[in-house]
Amino acid sequence: MILAHKIALDPNNVQETYFRKAAGTARFAYNGALDQWQQQFDAWKADPTLPKPTEAALRRQLNALKRAAFPWMLEVTKNAPQMAIMHLGQAFKNFFAGIAEYPTFKKKGRHDSFTLTNDPFTVKGQKVHIPKLGWVRMHEPLRFLGTVVAGTVSRTADRWFLSVTVELPDPPSVRRERQAVVGVDLGVSALATLSTGEKIVGPKAYADALAQLRRLSKQFSRQMEVAKVRAGLQPGQPTPKGMPMPLSQNMRKTQRRMARRHARIANLRADALHQLTTDLVQRFDVMAIEDLNVAGMLKNHPLARAIADMGFGEFRRQLAYKAAQCGKTVVIVSRWYPSSKTCSACGYKMPKMPLAMREWTCPECHTHHDRDINAAINLRTVAESSVRSSSPVSA
Repeated sequence: MILAHKIALDPNNVQETYFRKAAGTARFAYNGALDQWQQQFDAWKADPTLPKPTEAALRRQLNALKRAAFPWMLEVTKNAPQMAIMHLGQAFKNFFAGIAEYPTFKKKGRHDSFTLTNDPFTVKGQKVHIPKLGWVRMHEPLRFLGTVVAGTVSRTADRWFLSVTVELPDPPSVRRERQAVVGVDLGVSALATLSTGEKIVGPKAYADALAQLRRLSKQFSRQMEVAKVRAGLQPGQPTPKGMPMPLSQNMRKTQRRMARRHARIANLRADALHQLTTDLVQRFDVMAIEDLNVAGMLKNHPLARAIADMGFGEFRRQLAYKAAQCGKTVVIVSRWYPSSKTCSACGYKMPKMPLAMREWTCPECHTHHDRDINAAINLRTVAESSVRSSSPVSA
């Protein structure tokens, strides 16, 4: 089992400058390798006798010329450019496998990061040793005891983090005679409704911070218009493509405020999901959830913002890896299963049920249902039948 532990770092000014250099080196190597990949692939299509581009060949090309052409790369660890090209190779594998889009060029200031292999860096207590930099303080020690595989230093807003990947032995599966089974129905008004009747309300962090984000966005837009005039453009004129726009210190402060606000929104959402998924894994042995089409749900424009604010995809990801870590089981129910329209008491299926109908009464057995609780009970029934059959469908 592979787990990653993301820990906040506490670098000084010199160490933060090193992080920015290493992230810039990784970005430069990634973009240069992507450009070379496209050129060599076009040349191979025109002349099949030429070699096809590969990740290993691009790394060898960079090693052959970086001392003469890019001596500043030697100021940081060699893993920064090498691992960036390896990530590009994995991105192309995912693209050709049909599970990802075509790789695009990286931009400065967006997802700044660089990766280290397990050989050059060492974690000891609340410190990490990074090549050509030394020891950097961490906010907490590593919680997972296993073989360290790799580490990634990344920046979120104005803070730096280290994600340590650790390989652990697979846990034994839990198979008790009387397994606790629960159905979980995800929604917008309540983040999760359990078949036990419990309703967990999500934090709705984005909705709460929307007014502040709008104010900061308008402030940055006004500052951008002033910067355009200072650069010689007319008010309201779009910035020509490729034209660098000088940012004032106040504009950079506004950018940092927006980045910190977005980071806080993500942290609040992740914290709520972690608490919920951990509680479910600790209380139940088998958990049933729907295979939601989140991308399709986001096309419903009146509800897209509220759906994205809940984090359904992140909920499923956390529940899956935590269940695997504890030897529990997650049953994925088909999205076409009519969990909301089926009476959990007698099995009658309503022909139609609009989204606005939150409660309904079965015309057959006259049982009054809460829409979400009824759906969760039906999901639990599917999970129970899966447990009784052979082996449960594991995540």
